[in-house]
Amino acid sequence: MDGEQPDTPSTDSANVPSGDSATDAVATDEIDEESAEMIRLESVTKQFGRVVAVEDVTLSVYEEEILALVGDNGAGKSTLTGMISGVHRPTEGRVVYDGEPVRFSNPSEARERGIETVYQDLALMNDLDIATNIHVGKFPKRVSVGPFGVIDWERTYENTREILDFLNQDIRPDTEVVFLSGGQRQLVAIGRALSFDPDVFVLDEPTSALSVAGTELVHETMRQLQAEGHTQVVVSHSLEDVFDLADRIAVMYRGRLVDVVDPDETDRETVTELITTGSRA
Repeated sequence: MDGEQPDTPSTDSANVPSGDSATDAVATDEIDEESAEMIRLESVTKQFGRVVAVEDVTLSVYEEEILALVGDNGAGKSTLTGMISGVHRPTEGRVVYDGEPVRFSNPSEARERGIETVYQDLALMNDLDIATNIHVGKFPKRVSVGPFGVIDWERTYENTREILDFLNQDIRPDTEVVFLSGGQRQLVAIGRALSFDPDVFVLDEPTSALSVAGTELVHETMRQLQAEGHTQVVVSHSLEDVFDLADRIAVMYRGRLVDVVDPDETDRETVTELITTGSRA
């Protein structure tokens, strides 16, 4: 998700700061006691051969929050979110989802449990319309015979219209994706994820390369998802986005979680220092 698969921070954990910042990360993670944990990563480590991509990370994600995950390329963000979304299994430690330990083998298993990922490349088909992009692989059928059937296009377009209404988009469902703006394309990808009715969204750089108008469009949608009770884990390089949207900011450095901060109680300079050095100035 950082543009790299997998993140490859270091083969030497001695290069990673392990002082007060790592301790503070766990302490800051303990927020409102009334908030229920949706996801908990417990001492997760992920190795690819001799490369330690993520090392001993403990982190909670709470119901209805927007948790931003930040760090330089190679910090471990992709690998960490991959352990949530089913792309990777932890080498050590475990993932707890909705109070139950899980060990997803692939993203489909995570999807079945209510975790949906919107990747940076969006994976949209430009020459097909919005309805087809949202429903590909799961079209409603009028008649089904085993794995085959006749697509119910009326229901397909009705379902798409409902999703577009939720996203506050007055666009025809039969509009080809190639004619959409960057922000609208991002919303179609979110709409496709929404069609699976997930509890948790993992969003990879959702405003990357978008215009100011497109960015605000996505921000409004993310706020609406939160208001509707969805939990969101957002990977972003944009501190402007992070401070505008996130309830908490988790900072990764060379495969380790070095701090979790409240954006209302810190500033961009501090977060930048954590991202670049792994510790506070």
